[in-house]
Amino acid sequence: MTAVDYTVIVVYLAGMLALGWWGMRRTTSTSDFLVAGRRLGPFMYSGTMAAIVLGGASTIGGVGLGYQYGLSGAWMVIAIGLGLLALSVFFSARIARLKVYTVSQMLDLRYGGSSGLISGIVMWGYTLMLAVTSTIAYATIFDVIFGLDRVIAIVLGGAIVVCYSTLGGMWSITLTDMVQFVVKTVGVLLLLLPIAVVKAGGFGAMKSELPHGYFSPMGIGGQTVFTYVLIYSFGMLIGQDIWQRVFTARDDKVARRGGTAAGTYCLAYAVAGAVIGTAARVLYPKLDAPDDAFATIVKDSLPVGVKGLVLAAALSAVMSTSSGALIACATVANNDIWARLRGRTLRTSGGSHDEVGGNRVFILVMGIAVVGISVALNNVVEALTVAYNVLVGGLLMPILGGLLWKRGTGAGALASVGVGGLTVIALMGWKGILANEPIYFGLLASLVAYVAVSLATKPTDAAILDAWRRRLAGEPAAPASETTPATAGA
Repeated sequence: MTAVDYTVIVVYLAGMLALGWWGMRRTTSTSDFLVAGRRLGPFMYSGTMAAIVLGGASTIGGVGLGYQYGLSGAWMVIAIGLGLLALSVFFSARIARLKVYTVSQMLDLRYGGSSGLISGIVMWGYTLMLAVTSTIAYATIFDVIFGLDRVIAIVLGGAIVVCYSTLGGMWSITLTDMVQFVVKTVGVLLLLLPIAVVKAGGFGAMKSELPHGYFSPMGIGGQTVFTYVLIYSFGMLIGQDIWQRVFTARDDKVARRGGTAAGTYCLAYAVAGAVIGTAARVLYPKLDAPDDAFATIVKDSLPVGVKGLVLAAALSAVMSTSSGALIACATVANNDIWARLRGRTLRTSGGSHDEVGGNRVFILVMGIAVVGISVALNNVVEALTVAYNVLVGGLLMPILGGLLWKRGTGAGALASVGVGGLTVIALMGWKGILANEPIYFGLLASLVAYVAVSLATKPTDAAILDAWRRRLAGEPAAPASETTPATAGA
C-alpha cells in the first residue's frame, strides 16, 4: 500500500460523511428520512437497489466461493439477483403502491392488525443480524488497509455508517449508495476482473491449471444451489431492507424497471466475482481461507492507485449493506415494536420533524447496539444463516399468501409465523445451523399452518379486504385507512 492508495481510501471515507451532511439538509419529514420522499427516479433507484443487495458477502464471499468452487461459486449471488428480479417483475409495483414504511404495516393492512407485532420482532431480529454481519466485515477490510486491531476496525467502520445514516436517513444512504455503486462497478467489474484474468494467463491458462470441475456450472452441488435459492432468492422477496428501497421509488414503473436493471446487474456481478476467485486460485493455490482471496489478489496484483480504489470498492459493498440494514432495523424497532407497545398509531404518509428526530434517535441507538454485538460476535456465517432461516421460514408464507391468496387470514398468518419460525429454530438446534433441513421443513410447516388455519377460521373482514385492494391498485384511500391501528387485533 502506498500513500496514493491511502489517500484514495481516506478521501472516499470523508466523502461518505460529507454526503451524510448533505442528505440531512434534504430531510424535512418522516417520508424523507425513511423512504427518501418516495421520489427516486430509475437511475438512482436501480443504483441504490444494487448497492443494498451486493454487500460484503457478495463481494468478498462471492470471490471466496469462486476460489473454492470455480465458476459455480457464482450461484449465491445469482440467487440474490434472481430474487431481486422476481420481486421487481411480479411484486414491486403492488408493494410501492401500498405507501407504507415496513413489511409489518403491510401485514396489518392485509390481515387487520393481528400479526404485526410478532412479524415485527422477527423482522427486527433479521435486520439486526444483517447489520451485525456487515459491520464485522469492516475488520477484514481495515486490517488489510491499515493493519488495525479487529475491535478498532469495527468501531471505526461502524461509526462512519452510523454517522451518515443518523444525519440524513434514507436520503444520505441513497446518495452514498450511488457513489458506492459507481465505485463497485469501476473497481470490481472494470478493473479487478480483467486484471485478475490477465494475471492468471487468460481463460486458456486457467482451464489448463485447474480441474474440470472448476468450470462446471453445477460444480458447487445441486442441493447447495437449491438451498441458496430458497434462502436468498426468497429472502429478497420479503426482507425489510429490500422493501424499504422499493418504497423509495417515484412510481410503480420505476420500481419494476429499475429493480429489473439492478437484478440484471447482480447476475453480472455474480459471474465477475466467481471469475476473479477462479483466477486467484491459479495465482495463489494454497491460501489459508477462501475469503482471503479477494484481499490477496488486490494487494499483490493491482497497480498503485487502482489498489486503493478496489479496496474502497470493498468498503462500498460492506457499507451499502450495513447502512441499509441499519435503517431497516431502526425503522422496524420504532414503528413496528416501540410504537405498538406504546399503543400509538402508525402513520403511513407525511410525518412531522419531531418524528424525524425520533427515527434519528432509533438509528443511533440501533447503530451502537450493532457495533457492540459485532465486537462480541465471531461466527458471521452462522449468524447470517440464522437470520435468513428465521426470516424466510417464518414470514415468507404470510407475506406471499397475503399478496396472492385472498382467503388467507390473520390467524393463519400468525400461526404460519409461529410454526415456521419455531420449526426452523428447533431443526437448527438438532441438525446444525448450516444444515439444509431447517429451511426445507420450516417452509413446509409454515405453508401447512397458513393454509390449514386460514381455512379453519373466519375469512378476513370484507371492509379490510376492500381497503387492501384499493391500496394495491393505487386508488385514493378513505381518510380512516390512512393510518393503521398499532394495537388492532392484539
